[in-house]
Amino acid sequence: MTGIASTFPVTLRGQLKDKLGWYAGGGVLLLVQQYLMARRDFYVRDAVDAANQLRAQDAKTAAIAMIVVSIIAAGARVLSRVAIFSAGRNVEYELRAVLLDRLQRLGPSFFRTMPTGEIMSRATSDLTQVRLLLGFGILNVISSVFGFASAVYVMMTISVRLTLVSFTTMPVLWLVTRSFSSRMFRRTRENQEAIGKMSDRVLASLSGARVVRSFGLLKSELASFEENNASYLEKSLGLARVRGSMGPVMGTIAAAGILIVFWYGGSLMEAGAISPGDFVSFWLALLRLTWPLLALGFVAAIVARGRAGYARLAVIFDAEPEIKSGDVGATDTVKGAIAVRHLSFSHGTKPVLRDVSFEVPSGRSLAIVGRTGSGKSTLATLLPRLLPTPAGSIFLDGHDICSLSLERVRGSIGYAQQDAFLFSTTVSKNIGYSLDETDSPEADRSIRDAAREAEVLTEVESLPEGFDTVVGERGVQLSGGQRQRVALARALLRRPPVLVLDDPLSAVDAKTEASILEAIERQKKDRTVLLITHRIAAAKRCDRIVVLDEGRVIEEGTHDELIELDGLYAAFASEQDLEADLDALDAEEGSTAA
Repeated sequence: MTGIASTFPVTLRGQLKDKLGWYAGGGVLLLVQQYLMARRDFYVRDAVDAANQLRAQDAKTAAIAMIVVSIIAAGARVLSRVAIFSAGRNVEYELRAVLLDRLQRLGPSFFRTMPTGEIMSRATSDLTQVRLLLGFGILNVISSVFGFASAVYVMMTISVRLTLVSFTTMPVLWLVTRSFSSRMFRRTRENQEAIGKMSDRVLASLSGARVVRSFGLLKSELASFEENNASYLEKSLGLARVRGSMGPVMGTIAAAGILIVFWYGGSLMEAGAISPGDFVSFWLALLRLTWPLLALGFVAAIVARGRAGYARLAVIFDAEPEIKSGDVGATDTVKGAIAVRHLSFSHGTKPVLRDVSFEVPSGRSLAIVGRTGSGKSTLATLLPRLLPTPAGSIFLDGHDICSLSLERVRGSIGYAQQDAFLFSTTVSKNIGYSLDETDSPEADRSIRDAAREAEVLTEVESLPEGFDTVVGERGVQLSGGQRQRVALARALLRRPPVLVLDDPLSAVDAKTEASILEAIERQKKDRTVLLITHRIAAAKRCDRIVVLDEGRVIEEGTHDELIELDGLYAAFASEQDLEADLDALDAEEGSTAA
């Protein structure tokens, strides 16, 4: 990890410790505030008693002191909120960075078990609940503790008996709070899970909108969404019932306590045990005590939601990456020699590659040909370690790629695949994705050169905004062939020592493909090329060809050698030659008919 993600703790305890200075500063300010509020209560007592005894000057002095300490206390309160809320916001910011870092490092098996919508729910809604816990929740916990101590001090100073009477409802409050907290935690977790499922349903529906419309299954899709929506409604109403009943229940208990204080306090004042000023001061302290008591339920709800949110985030934080980075960094220049030795790989229990071996010297090219499902794309994905590559099976310049750092491996291997992914930004930024910035003249030249090599420069320049055209989500504004060539240009721009092309030109015509391959071939001395293709015309341009069938290498050699061998490769070549002849015949008949 780098930056924030390499040092930031992801446990709740670790987060509190990491921001201890902010929380301590806010806590000290809250302590000062509550001390001043206690002084205010005593100044109120002095002012009331002085006014009751017609001591005007003493009443004015006490009133002025009361106003001054109230203003200072308000200032301390504001500053405490700034300190503690800043800590909560910083935790949210840093957690978000750690979350993205972890997600980028996790392997395919994790994403097979957790849908994208569920991940988005955790990264937004759950993270917000954690931020509220570490901001507003911590503020109210500290404020409630100090407020409770401050109020009890004033009350005990005025009358121990009246204070004890006012505490008669506290055991009931504690039991009620504990009960509501448990229910709140459970309901919150269920609610967040329902949000995740609904988000995933919406994401899938929008991503496949074209398929839904083409099959005329809009009603079926809406019915499926309605199930998720109804489940979320049920869970959210259950949570709302718990939250909605908590306030009235606790308010009723607190009101009962207040009535008891009025009754007993009135009798003490009537007996002369306390003065009117004492009773008013006690009453103000009791009001300050009431908020911490009522806040028990409020804080319990925040804590329950925050804990539930963090528990869901922890599933991501605690997930172990399948692909571990080696510890050998960039010690020398990568030449690009690739060696695959006895490589076997399975998806779960299904074998995909079996004892695959071949070598590609630096500056040479190799085509990999085979039927659909023969393991070609899996092999291409294992080379840059996008899947957990078995140790001791793939070597770069003689080094086991599992011993090299991921940064070195992926920085040395350019990878372009058939299913070209583009970001929802401009063409320029998509091609220049690996650049630190794309606005300099040097960057612009590099981007245009890469687009020219990928045979997409002219088409990009003809777009409404040229290279500044926004391609839309996943490149929806471009054709399939344009998307593939923009993605290829992105890989070519890096000038990698090794270039892995996983059938990235399947959506372009044979003439355009030939032009692109010629451009790549001209630079062959600077890079090693592995081309996965189903087109024999493209494969025969490479120095050597490997034929895969059911995960095994069954043929290897040059184009001429494999044709002479008269095996699977030769059968592919004959089949494609026949298809080309038939296409030419159809075209000739069409022109004759015209």
